Amino acid sequence: MGNTASCCVSSSPKLRRNAHSRLESCRPDADLSREDTGCNLQHISDRENIDDLNMEFNPSDHPRASTIFLSKSQTDVREKRKSLFINHHPPGQIARKYSSCSTIFLDDSTVSQPNLKYTIKCVALAIYYHIKNRDPDGRMLLDIFDENLHPLSKSEVPPDYDKHNPEQKQIYRFVRTLFSAAQLTAECAIVTLVYLERLLTYAEIDICPANWKRIVLGAILLASKVWDDQAVWNVDYCQILKDITVEDMNELERQFLELLQFNINVPSSVYAKYYFDLRSLAEANNLSFPLEPLSRERAHKLEAISRLCEDKYKDLRRPARKRSASADNLTLPRWSPAILS
Repeated sequence: MGNTASCCVSSSPKLRRNAHSRLESCRPDADLSREDTGCNLQHISDRENIDDLNMEFNPSDHPRASTIFLSKSQTDVREKRKSLFINHHPPGQIARKYSSCSTIFLDDSTVSQPNLKYTIKCVALAIYYHIKNRDPDGRMLLDIFDENLHPLSKSEVPPDYDKHNPEQKQIYRFVRTLFSAAQLTAECAIVTLVYLERLLTYAEIDICPANWKRIVLGAILLASKVWDDQAVWNVDYCQILKDITVEDMNELERQFLELLQFNINVPSSVYAKYYFDLRSLAEANNLSFPLEPLSRERAHKLEAISRLCEDKYKDLRRPARKRSASADNLTLPRWSPAILS
């Protein structure tokens, strides 16, 4: 969650394959120097310049690229609004709370401390739109994520398990169960969504009814180990999902990492983008975060945090050049006339 420039940041598979093909054509002799061969390889920072890459190809790597789940949800949001307009049905009135001079309403979710319950609901909604608006032609289905080959329970998988899209409530219950049992944080849910979209982009696969549970499980498993200081072990997930084996969890984690090309870096700017896009998704789907009146205790807490930040950046303002005093504020000594008697 730190720097945007990291050794873990990599380009897309297609772009990297093209780069390798260009490099392989130049094979200098061992006796010749770099200048004699005329093969001047670019520095790695030049070959993987973030600004020159296709911004729409890796939304989980670049803060300026739009998230996939938000773009896929726009189609349904527009259709809902169009249907309401045609049928002359006004949208449901939501009891909104507005601040006044005497009362200030705030939600308890911030980018540094998101609300756990509503963040999980937003992530489940994002996964729902991923599944619903996937590519109709269908992409490759990897065996490691196929629930028919690697079931999460001993109950028989129905024959049409890959035909029916799961509801948002089903996805929410699955994610909430894992987060509650493993005691994971809301920040981990956001990182889970980042890894999920990075997997879909890098591996060029779609999330569908046949693989969504194992893809989400692998993303949660990896996010919990990267984000939390005291990560949940793979054997702990076997206590949550009774019928899964440790060997299966290990293999799922290994292949998930390989498909991510071991790029587990999440820049702070990307994390913030996903957080605010999830809030936009919640607002568009009438899933607003709960507003509570600002209490005296929370006001004191916000004031303390403000003072802490002010003290932190006070030293940065000291080296600044002192500004000239205005002539209006200039004070000169005044002489009073003496009275001689």
